Amino acid sequence: MPEAPASLLAPWLFARWIAKVTASKPADRPSRVDIRGSLAMLQCSMNSNPTESSRIECLDGLRAAAALWVLVGHCLLLTGWHVPVLGDPALGVDLFIMLSGFLMVFHYQLRQDKEPWQRPETWLKFWTRRYFRIAPLFYVMLFFALALGPYLYESRMVIDSFLGRAPQAPERFLDGSLKNIAAHLTFLFGLSPNLAYRTPLPDWSLGLEMQFYAVFPALMLLVRRFDWIWSAIAVAALGGLAVMILKSMSVHFPMPSFLPLKIQVFLCGMLLAGVLARRQPRPLLHLGLAMALAAIPFGDGYGLSKFLMREALVLGFFALVLYRMLPGVAGKVARKVAVALGGGVFHVLGELSYSIYLIHLLVLQPVAAFVIARYGDGLAAPLRFAIVLAIVLPVVCFLSFVTYKVIEMPGQQLGRTVLRWVARKKTVLKPSPAE
Repeated sequence: MPEAPASLLAPWLFARWIAKVTASKPADRPSRVDIRGSLAMLQCSMNSNPTESSRIECLDGLRAAAALWVLVGHCLLLTGWHVPVLGDPALGVDLFIMLSGFLMVFHYQLRQDKEPWQRPETWLKFWTRRYFRIAPLFYVMLFFALALGPYLYESRMVIDSFLGRAPQAPERFLDGSLKNIAAHLTFLFGLSPNLAYRTPLPDWSLGLEMQFYAVFPALMLLVRRFDWIWSAIAVAALGGLAVMILKSMSVHFPMPSFLPLKIQVFLCGMLLAGVLARRQPRPLLHLGLAMALAAIPFGDGYGLSKFLMREALVLGFFALVLYRMLPGVAGKVARKVAVALGGGVFHVLGELSYSIYLIHLLVLQPVAAFVIARYGDGLAAPLRFAIVLAIVLPVVCFLSFVTYKVIEMPGQQLGRTVLRWVARKKTVLKPSPAE
């Protein structure tokens, strides 16, 4: 019998290795060995204690790419230079959403042995960690956005007038009502079409993210009960039903801040992480379902170009994470890209990605308005874009570094302190055997 090419044997050998490592464990309960094996495949590192926060280094570059995509896309939009794909920041947000779905499942897998999700306290720990990851910086930026609202509105009026676009609704910049503030402080604004797009920040996606966190424990319990494929199909179907009901009621969200409008994108990332957890992984089945979900026309508009780009995002995401399963040159190229995205400037920008995303519009709009007011039609759109980007990018990166050190990191530490305090209090209140 002729010897099979190594490129064809690689996927089969990898699947056999996964099956051998996990043979003694139930399919829905991956062990620490399973996770470490998957991480080796991903060229990632993790702490020796699986209950601690872990970083998937090869995804840092994707987080950085998503943040820069949103920044550059908004810069193109606000300077009037049309560049396909890059000028669509919604695609960068979709990449963020896929990453979020992946990371939530990954950390669930790391902690599920010591923090079983059948226990309500595990849900509370998860929500506490996510709250202190998102809320501290958001609250600070919300204060500045509301305080600078009139100035930012004037800047946006200059931009829209110059580009011949319909002016922005003034309430997006000027609504300092108690109702709007309370909705944002509680992260409930994404549930309301009237409040979902009511600040100068790109915070509609944070309301969406918090909704995903709210239902995530239930989603994982569903997966444990019914398997990945059927659970993903059922959840996507429920999301589609909710969207149809909204449409029948003529309810329109200005941005896709309501979870059913984007649940299919979260599921794409979750399905990828699900491959790593299975005793007998079925990557092609997970990939096929993820691509089908990415094609669902919910959210912020779909055309042929957006459809193709979302499919490419899913394919690229899977390839970079599971590059060892790719044959020949494709696997080698994907490996080089994945490794490159895991270090150097990509790692730093990945750490700053949340700050970059949240801060950039507060800097970009005044700068774009200034350049437009100063030079007007005297600059071609590409040159106008280059000048604005050259000013905005370093300023945003510097501010993001400061806020990461001063706000984000202390905020996450505060969350860990709260969890330790709750654990100690629970231990003190726990009755002794004699009682």
